[in-house]
Amino acid sequence: MLVWLEQFLVRYPELALFLVIAAGYWIGSFKIGTFSLGPVTGALFAGLAVGHFAPVPVSSMTKSFLFLLFLFGVGYLVGPQFVQTMKRDGLKPMLLAVVVCLTGLATAIVVAKLLRLDPGFAAGLLSGALSQSAAMGTATDAINGLAIPEAQRAIFVSHVAVADAVCYIFGYAGVILFVTQIAPALLKIDLRAEALKLEQGLGVSRTKPGLASAWRKFELRAYRLDDRSSLVGMTVAAAEARIPGDHRLFIHRIRRGDRLLEAGPGTVLAAGDVVALSAPRQVIVEWIGPRADEVEDRELLDIPLISADVLLINPKLAGMTLDIASRESWTRAVYLRSLSRGDQEIPVGAGIALQRGDLLRIVGPEPIVQSAAKSIGVIVAPSTSIDFIVLGLAIFFGGLFGVLLSFSVGGVNISLSTSVGTLLAGLLVGALRTRYPLFGQIPDGAISLMTSLGLAAFVGLTGIHAGPIFLSALREAGIGLLLGGMAVTLLPQIVGFCFGHFVLRMSPILLLGGLTGSQTVTAAMAALQERSGSPVPVLGYTPAYPVANILLTTWGSIIVVVFA
Repeated sequence: MLVWLEQFLVRYPELALFLVIAAGYWIGSFKIGTFSLGPVTGALFAGLAVGHFAPVPVSSMTKSFLFLLFLFGVGYLVGPQFVQTMKRDGLKPMLLAVVVCLTGLATAIVVAKLLRLDPGFAAGLLSGALSQSAAMGTATDAINGLAIPEAQRAIFVSHVAVADAVCYIFGYAGVILFVTQIAPALLKIDLRAEALKLEQGLGVSRTKPGLASAWRKFELRAYRLDDRSSLVGMTVAAAEARIPGDHRLFIHRIRRGDRLLEAGPGTVLAAGDVVALSAPRQVIVEWIGPRADEVEDRELLDIPLISADVLLINPKLAGMTLDIASRESWTRAVYLRSLSRGDQEIPVGAGIALQRGDLLRIVGPEPIVQSAAKSIGVIVAPSTSIDFIVLGLAIFFGGLFGVLLSFSVGGVNISLSTSVGTLLAGLLVGALRTRYPLFGQIPDGAISLMTSLGLAAFVGLTGIHAGPIFLSALREAGIGLLLGGMAVTLLPQIVGFCFGHFVLRMSPILLLGGLTGSQTVTAAMAALQERSGSPVPVLGYTPAYPVANILLTTWGSIIVVVFA
């Protein structure tokens, strides 16, 4: 049976790859506390197991195709966020990411030199210890470009996978341990208390979320104004302004006798009017309910409401806080349900600053939402079509640019490579989306497939390729590789911690969030949110992540050049 299975996998390598992907996602789904291998590393271990069991042939073209799709998808996803980070917002987390990434590269080079590692082991040490699996791809690309015998290149590529597998687990867990345990102890802070302090400064409230900005889920209800109501004789605008603080309440319609009236700002309220008003549930319960009689009036409340995802492209709103934006005339009767930046949801609070490329989910009466969307940017409607022309040409010209753009280091001619060129092409197309939303449209589901499946399949193929020599290479690397990987993981965190705290003077919560983004460990950010009981660490994570993603991916090529 085992002999038949081995022959089957060798004969049908494409089916072996699907087996590796499935097994990788299954392995990656297991959790110990907040730690899990994740599907990419799971695919690496599954590939190593399958490759050790059967000499499955691996197509280099298939590996390159999958990896280029992944790189373009990453660039497309982080492009808008990366450009805005470079321009204006998140300067401190961005600088933190640069320092952490440079420290990681320098530490990996020093450790690899001390251990006398070859280019493959050195690249795997970097990718695993810094938990950046994409660096395996750029390193493989760089190794395949070396002027050495084909057999030697194959060995180096296999060593990348071996070293990554050895160093990745601590590379992942080490960051979680540092930001949730070690760093808070060094700062002598209580994570929950510190997060609450930051939330209050940003206008985000846990206990009364509607009071922070009132841009939350809301109610639409009808109330009758009797003779004793203090609103009688007031205009609609004056009545809406009576709600104190940052609360927001809007009157949409009025029933006066048998007539239904649209409530304009100058409409005067009269005794006996039944008003249809919207406000966050908190405002209605605490301010309106005790002061008025609620009425069930289905016709009055039959107001068409829509929810729309709007891409922010208006430069006037970039850098504006939600509190200031909520005072714009076009925001009347419009509520913000959620705010997303890249693939991360941002907590909604009065002090949160908007960025170009943010995705705002707004809700309200249909004509008002349509009008507000024009002031923000454009409504992003779900799309099932992919602009394959832009996709194909961007990867082609990006790869071409990466090959043609070369420079000399120590007498050695080095090109950016197709990998880095494709990543830059993805960044460019992603950034252009914020100015021309209809350009290069690719649905979120397609981008998710490109980034998730592309990298998992590439790493799985790398594992299959390395499987036959995994054990012998592991014995060759020895325990020094594991200990060296631990140093490469922790030293950038320590240097980044000192730089962020003593030089940048960052808020502790934003600093810790920035450290997770600086080594692209999303699980560490999630663990930090869990420990602090707050979503605000994501505000430090989101500016650091795209910068680190690009730099750490590029380091795969750099370290191969250093050791070649």
